[in-house]
This record gives sequence, structure tokens and C-alpha cells, in this order.
Amino acid sequence: MTTYRDLTGRGVSTRTAAVLVGLPRATATRTPRAQVARPVVVPANRLDVLERARILAVVNSARFVDLPPIQIYAQLRDEGVYLASISTIYRVLAENKQVKERRRLARHPARAIPELVATGPGQVYTWDITKLPGPIKGKYFDAYVMIDIFSRYIVGVKVHPAESAVLAAEMMRETFGIHGTPQVVHADRGTSMTSKTVAALLSDLEVTKSHSRPRVSNDNPYSEAWFKTLKFAPVFPERFASLGDARRFMNTFVEGYNHTHRHTGIGLNTPADVHFGLAAGKAAERAATLAAARARNPERFSTNLDPKILATPDAAWINKPAEQEEGPKLAA
Repeated sequence: MTTYRDLTGRGVSTRTAAVLVGLPRATATRTPRAQVARPVVVPANRLDVLERARILAVVNSARFVDLPPIQIYAQLRDEGVYLASISTIYRVLAENKQVKERRRLARHPARAIPELVATGPGQVYTWDITKLPGPIKGKYFDAYVMIDIFSRYIVGVKVHPAESAVLAAEMMRETFGIHGTPQVVHADRGTSMTSKTVAALLSDLEVTKSHSRPRVSNDNPYSEAWFKTLKFAPVFPERFASLGDARRFMNTFVEGYNHTHRHTGIGLNTPADVHFGLAAGKAAERAATLAAARARNPERFSTNLDPKILATPDAAWINKPAEQEEGPKLAA
């Protein structure tokens, strides 16, 4: 563009100069936008600094601090006062970062994320209650289910006609008497889970109680996942004819789950094998079977390693930290 301007300044026509520099004449003759000096026009209706300060003072006064701009506008108009339009009041508030609740509000502290780890059976139990459909619409039975998160073994299951903290405590006492008292019991924030009855029992037994954050289902993943396994099973009925029917079904289902279901989260072992320390022996038997198959047909195997899906994890977590700098801790 500098060459073009030099040529036209020496008397060369704009057409010829554009051809010489290789630009369309329209482009060459266009004045760069940055070189156009445009006067700054202040809108006639623009509020000055004092007017904006007055608006801010009025809306933050003791009388109006709890009201939104539309209410302030209406009340002042009824009193014969025009402060500014509703949109202008909002703009002034936005400029001062006050387009939010200006009242004093209670601030609930952020809930701590429960971080639990179990490196063996009997350390961390999680429990919850789910509804089982009864014989008629609107009738439900309550299934109390407690799971060992390391082995996925269902250590306790009870079905009752209603939810009760007393019944929950009874289930815990029976479960702990059979399988031992864990170090931590985790649950969501249901009525029975946070009841004084359950809290007193766990305190007496010196068991750490842990709770999910409000409205965070992922904080109780083992119970939620097991309930899905239960209710999506092909054998799960549409309704249970009676309380006894529901109890028989749950006992049978839990027995099959604990002793015949191969769980992908624990190396395709059954929960019972992991819970009672039989998984290592099963792993050796599986390795021997695979080694024999590899010896018979080595060309069918691309590696001498066992499939990763058969590996039993060393630990089970609820909310494993992204960066674990220290060793595992059993704490809520």
C-alpha cells in the first residue's frame, strides 16, 4: 500500500498504480479503517457519574436492598419518583458486579468428599435401602443391603415392610456378629442412615461412620450398582406377592450372587472367593489352565501374560484421589 500511495502521489493514475502494485483498484483506494478518525459521540441519554452513584445508593439502601430492581422501580413510580428504567438499574448493578442476591444469605460449607479405601475384606462396609414392589400398586417392601466393598460380598440382607432405624441397627448387629465389625460403615444421607439409633450403635462399636454428600449418588457407588444388578436381572419379578415372597427371593438371589456370580471388578472371581481368601488359589488354577492351553497351541496366543481382566485389585476405593501421595488410609 505504501508503494501505491507513492505512485499516486507522483501523479500516476489510480488505475495504473493499482496494476503496477498488483492490487484491485477498489482495494488500493480504500482508506484503512485505522486511519479514519471518527469523533466519539456520547449518547445524549447517557447517565453521568453522579446519577449512576445515586441509583446504586438507592437500590442498596436499607429500604430496597432486599428487593429486585422491578420492585424498586414500581414502588418509586407509585411515589412519584423516576429513578431510571428497569434495564438501566440492572446495567448499573451489572457494572458494579451486583446482579445477584444482595441480601445476607446463609452460606452452607462445602461437604467434604468421602475418600474410603479397603485393602482387604471386613474393612469398609457400605449399605443402603431399596424399594421392592409389593402385591398392589403403591405397596412396597424395604430391602436393607450391606456390602463389603473390597470383595463385593453381600454380608447382610433383610427385607421388612417399612424403613426403620431400629431395624437397620438390628441388621447391623447381626451382620457384625457373623462377619466381624468393620472399621468404616458408609451410607447415603437417608433417614435411617443418619438416625441417632444407628449413630449410637456405630459409636459404641467404635466404627467410623461415613456419609455421601447431599444429592451425590456417586458417593455410594457399590450399593447403587448392586441395586441396578438386582432390579435388571431377568429373574427380578414385576411384583412380589407377599413379604415372605420378597424375603425368599432376596435370600436366593444374594446366595447366587455371592457364590456363583463372576464379578468383573474383582478379577472375574465370585465375591465369596475374594471375601474368604480363595481368590489366590483360583488364580493359580486359572494360570495353570491357560499355560496348558498355550503349550498346546502357542500360535494362538500373542503374549504369555494372563488377561488383565483376571487380575484382582489390591484395593477398593470410594472416591479415589486423583493424586495419591501417601499410602492408603481408612478415613472418611
